[in-house]
Amino acid sequence: MIEKLTNAQRAKVLIEALPYIQRYNNKIVVIKYGGNAMVSEELKLDVMGDIVLLSLIGIRVVLVHGGGPEISEVLNAMNMESHFIDGLRVTDKKTAEVVQMVLSGKISKNLVSLIGNLGGKAISLSGMDGHMIEAKVLSEDLGYVGEITNINPNPILDILDKGYIPVISSIGYDQEANSYNINADTAASRIAGMLKAESLILMTDAPGLLRNKDDPQSLIPVVNVSEAPQLVREGIISGGMIPKVECCTDAIRRGVKKVFIIDGRVPHSILIETLTDEGIGTMFLKGDN
Repeated sequence: MIEKLTNAQRAKVLIEALPYIQRYNNKIVVIKYGGNAMVSEELKLDVMGDIVLLSLIGIRVVLVHGGGPEISEVLNAMNMESHFIDGLRVTDKKTAEVVQMVLSGKISKNLVSLIGNLGGKAISLSGMDGHMIEAKVLSEDLGYVGEITNINPNPILDILDKGYIPVISSIGYDQEANSYNINADTAASRIAGMLKAESLILMTDAPGLLRNKDDPQSLIPVVNVSEAPQLVREGIISGGMIPKVECCTDAIRRGVKKVFIIDGRVPHSILIETLTDEGIGTMFLKGDN
């Protein structure tokens, strides 16, 4: 049974949050939403509630999402097989159309609706809208999987200036009007860098970066981006964590002040990381921060 907070405890929580609210006021925070937090309806409600709260206290939130499991589900229903190379979905022309339909037509619209039901204001965008995410073929073997060549931040800034939360699906375009499946971590990193965001938060299904992958208690709370190559050589950063850390490093080098990898399976993990002393997950920063 979860104990209810006393009034004194509630007051303590709010007082602790005050300096963080002041620090982030009118600053941009980019959140990459994915993993189990997208699959669990209860966690989804927690995440959208956190985002609405941050927006209402004056933080300019940008939400970037993928949707791999839902894409796979629709492809299976259409009897279209999924193939992967190094964790990336091989995307032919037809699959690219399904990706666009699921991300922009279903997931993004549902998130906007949920944010609205919780008292927030949001507008859905894809990387094709306003020529936001320009891309080219990453590898001929992968088909329409895109490598980002340019980010146009103006559509995002216009929506933020009008008081809305941009909900961005990770789809790119090229000059021939092709659509591209873009890795959501990469899209969030590049968008955060172009916006010079105060922070980027990557939601994952892991506690953060662990010194021992089998020991959740071995969390590394802070990593200087200059330390990342050594952690790769030591095998501490390995497997699927390598591209995530590369996104963290890239974002910092493009001007984002802090990047966090947090556990999206923990209820209200965004608020814990953003508005409390204890934080959660692993923070990446430059050595001079």
